[in-house]
Amino acid sequence: MSAANQDQARATELRRLLNHAAHAYYVLDAPELEDPVYDRLYRELLELEAAHPELITPDSPTQRVGGTPAAAFSSVEHRIPLLSLDNAFSSEELEAWYGRLLKVLDREPGTALPMVGELKIDGNALALSYENGLLVRAATRGDGERGEEITANVRTITSVPLRLLLPHPPAWLEVRGEALIPDATFAAINAERVERDEAPFANPRNACAGTLRQLDPKVVAARRLDFFAYTLHLPQEPPQGPRSQWECLQWLQRAGFKVNPNAEVLPDLAAVEAFFSAWDTGRRSLAYATDGVVVKLNDLRLQDAAGFTQKAPRWAIALKYAAEEAPSRLLRLACQVGRTGVVTPVAEFEPVPLAGTTVSRATLHNADRLAELDLHAGDTIVVRKAGEIIPEVVRVLGELRPAGATRLALPNLCPECGSELVREEGEAATRCVNSSCPAILRGALRHWVSKGGLDVDGLGAKLIEQLVEKGLVGSIADLYRLDGALLASLERMGAKSAENLVTALAASRAQPWHRQLYGLGIHHVGEVSAKALAAAFPSAAELATAAATAAAAPPPSITAVFGIGAEIAQSLQQWFATPANRLLLEQLAGLGFSLAAGPGELAASAAAAGQQAPLAGQTFVLTGSLPSLSRSAAQALIEAAGGKVSGSVSKKTSYVVAGEEAGSKLSKAEALGVAVLDEAGLRALLEM
Repeated sequence: MSAANQDQARATELRRLLNHAAHAYYVLDAPELEDPVYDRLYRELLELEAAHPELITPDSPTQRVGGTPAAAFSSVEHRIPLLSLDNAFSSEELEAWYGRLLKVLDREPGTALPMVGELKIDGNALALSYENGLLVRAATRGDGERGEEITANVRTITSVPLRLLLPHPPAWLEVRGEALIPDATFAAINAERVERDEAPFANPRNACAGTLRQLDPKVVAARRLDFFAYTLHLPQEPPQGPRSQWECLQWLQRAGFKVNPNAEVLPDLAAVEAFFSAWDTGRRSLAYATDGVVVKLNDLRLQDAAGFTQKAPRWAIALKYAAEEAPSRLLRLACQVGRTGVVTPVAEFEPVPLAGTTVSRATLHNADRLAELDLHAGDTIVVRKAGEIIPEVVRVLGELRPAGATRLALPNLCPECGSELVREEGEAATRCVNSSCPAILRGALRHWVSKGGLDVDGLGAKLIEQLVEKGLVGSIADLYRLDGALLASLERMGAKSAENLVTALAASRAQPWHRQLYGLGIHHVGEVSAKALAAAFPSAAELATAAATAAAAPPPSITAVFGIGAEIAQSLQQWFATPANRLLLEQLAGLGFSLAAGPGELAASAAAAGQQAPLAGQTFVLTGSLPSLSRSAAQALIEAAGGKVSGSVSKKTSYVVAGEEAGSKLSKAEALGVAVLDEAGLRALLEM
């Protein structure tokens, strides 16, 4: 054997030994090599690769240390949407979810369906893509449809296999799981930061999220992240492949992933509640943070049958633990005025540590909640984090109330502009109805330039506050009348920053119609509903006409759009009926906004063709990669033509639209006799 072949064979053997040892150490927690032996073999491989760079392979353990820092992260579309989970906070909410699930599956009330209980790790969701057994891409959740590509960072996580431990891996597969920083590692990181006079991280979850977005993979490697896998997506159902969530977990373990060992098969709802109760106590002894348990239907076929809502799978739910509580003394009652004029009372209190952060403010929601709490000046209150995120006041300890304390209530006048506050009959919200209120204007501007809206870089909250305070901006349209010289005269704004902002504002005119619609801040119109509306009504003029078709009832042409209900329709009706809003649209049009879908927005072409809901009443399922349409674009086309897009195949499915690498949905469609279309077939239907 030649020297070159000997080196190649030795490098291959070293990689095999080291990867096997790393899997035993980091995943199985069963070390097989003494540290000095591992280090010696690692150094030998490192020296071989340094002398012969052509021997370096993507699965080499030397490639975990991190390469060249990235300039930025790119946005990537998830092959399969990475949805979040619905939450339950009580037995009643869990039972209500289970009842809905039985109804969707057409099962009798009280039917026992086996489920799998898993711990809900308090970390950051990742999607890992493998091709022919090699890790090729890792991405964050993002908005569920698109995330940030962070492959170089994830390669540094030792519990993530660079090559699967499978003799014959599929052409592709995707694994979902949770990246985390264990408690002991987190404590060590913070100790090191304190020694370097750096601010400690607030909690492991935030530290993990920030670490994953580091541009330098070497920083990520130094923070020693961990990973638990919990979801498996294969291109199709292999003959001997997993048929249940439990089998998926076993499959992931065989492939080399670290799977949380505390999962259980639970035969019925009573077992779910016992599992949840046991871990409410047991989680205190874990080496990492959890905030609940996740319950999933075990049978994958039933998961497919249950399907998805717009935001979450129907076949799974997160059952959350009661939030940690802490007492504190109320300092004062403040009021915030939002962009829609809603006045929210806020309790400001002595700072307390709570669920990993220090909090000193908590929402009181509305006047009714304020009255229900019977809050008085100087009260001792009990605070918790709702869903482990948002601080809220749970109750008042009346026995500790100071003598003669004054009862607190919302003011009669707006704290921002002095206008009289209004509360409509039947509404919980108290509002300022002065459209010139500085708080409403600031909120509208922040919403317009937000990531989901026009995404104007460089126009933050402090600069918006300056512009409003100095009277330089009185509406969204005024932003586009600002010039560089004026902006450069503002505090903390240099000539270059001003020039960049003017450029960013000019570029924002080209943002697609659905972003413009969302940016207008119409009550109840979120990012998802804005996309659906923009697909069905490809211009502001068409949407305004639809909104004006009924005077006293929700416009029927709007409520006919999939996912749009009467509440949104009435809100659109009111918004377009307001003269100031119509004036804003006229001003934006005069400043160069088309307020319509451009030629690149595929939904517009369907609407412009004058089609009268050719797909009305038909249900579609999308699978695989289409030649020229992203999944979201295909969905927009179908919904604009009156069709509905579902996440699972059933006998009620009209068509399955299949592209390259179509998965188990294609197999199921063929088994059920559901018609299958390619992209050309879909377009032909749309043109009928």
